[in-house]
Amino acid sequence: MHERNHTLDPSAMAFQALAWALMEESRAERLLSLTGLTPEGLRSSVMERSTQAAILSFLEAYEPDLVACAAVIGVSPAVLVQARQELDA
Repeated sequence: MHERNHTLDPSAMAFQALAWALMEESRAERLLSLTGLTPEGLRSSVMERSTQAAILSFLEAYEPDLVACAAVIGVSPAVLVQARQELDA
């Protein structure tokens, strides 16, 4: 786990979260459905802060995914929430 005062790149968190979400087909389909993105739209907008925030918001909307993703990428769920807040700012 990262220390609370450790600065993490919100975009890096979003990319790691996206990679985790896409590892399971049903979760990937749910991500696209809930964000309104198409696979092409995701590819073309993944560098945009709003898309990165949407990826993290997707995790926030379902706590089991938020907790599982955080565990896999080695951060606390709060770090992912903080990254989304920074991307939304």
